[in-house]
Amino acid sequence: MMTTPLTVYLMAGVATANQMFNECCRKLENILKQETSKLDIHVLYPYGNNSRKLWAQVLEVGSDLTNRPPLFRIGGRKAAEEIKATYHGDGPVLLVGHSGGGAAAYQAAVKLHKDGVLQDFRVVQIGSPRIRVLPALKDRVSYFHAIDASGKLNDPISRIGSWGGWSRSGKRGVVPQWNHFKYAPGYVEGMPIVGGHADYFKHSNPFVDSEAVCNLDKTIDRIRSRLNGWI
Repeated sequence: MMTTPLTVYLMAGVATANQMFNECCRKLENILKQETSKLDIHVLYPYGNNSRKLWAQVLEVGSDLTNRPPLFRIGGRKAAEEIKATYHGDGPVLLVGHSGGGAAAYQAAVKLHKDGVLQDFRVVQIGSPRIRVLPALKDRVSYFHAIDASGKLNDPISRIGSWGGWSRSGKRGVVPQWNHFKYAPGYVEGMPIVGGHADYFKHSNPFVDSEAVCNLDKTIDRIRSRLNGWI
């Protein structure tokens, strides 16, 4: 069992109800307390909850998908501020973001890493827009998106944004070609869930598959898998 504390931040996307992560927190605590002697879980709403105007939240998510200076990445900046106020500076940090929360989680991690606040961290993006990941950090970032029974992407939000960039190919590397995964996270996986974008954390009927496994259990299983070899 790990003796240093593990701090977990769950970050919501737009128009999210306050109780969305309640069951997720409970199940994560039951699983992770077997891995560490001290666990600290926080739920953040970088864009506000469902009481705030949707259009304002959507615009703020857009700011986190750009390459503009950190000051203008609104959700990432707000998340970074909340992390600085609650992280005790000891032990690894896991940032899990759903939808736009995945963009905010990554931007916050980048800022806090550059500032020397976060050294040992992992980011898990779930049903998030695609945001370019720095090559030096890609092995710390994982990405999961919904697929249907035939394996096709089933979450339109996962189509937003880009991981692409120009790469040179050929024997002399002089022919530029567009590489759709040049700046992708280090691990990308399609996850078969019942429903779509809003349903990754649902845990009761009708969000249970034919083998009686709910969406939330599948999501938590993927999160847990990314901790292997780290904690």
